[in-house]
Amino acid sequence: MSQVQEFNEYREKMNERIMAEDNKVLKRFWSLDNQAYQEGALSVKTKELLGLVSSMVLRCDDCIKYHLGTCHEIGVTTEEIFEVFSIANLVGGSICVPHTRRAVEYWDELNAWS
Repeated sequence: MSQVQEFNEYREKMNERIMAEDNKVLKRFWSLDNQAYQEGALSVKTKELLGLVSSMVLRCDDCIKYHLGTCHEIGVTTEEIFEVFSIANLVGGSICVPHTRRAVEYWDELNAWS
């Protein structure tokens, strides 16, 4: 099983489990997150790229994978992704390098799936 498929299946399974508890605060938080990435003064693409760079600087591999997957779905190019990686490493420092490695591997796998 590819890491893309494994990540997506696990994420879906656990999201369903969490939402099954019907916790109002969690549901509202996830709704707010969803709303924040909708088209507005900034485009969906810009917001996803901002989410990706933030996730890299915060060193959240799950978030990085999520945003890479969405970026792939909306047609972000490899060149654009690498510019995000460069900003993340500039802002976050060398601690971002391992996350960049894993992000490149995941991006390559997303592109191989296409």
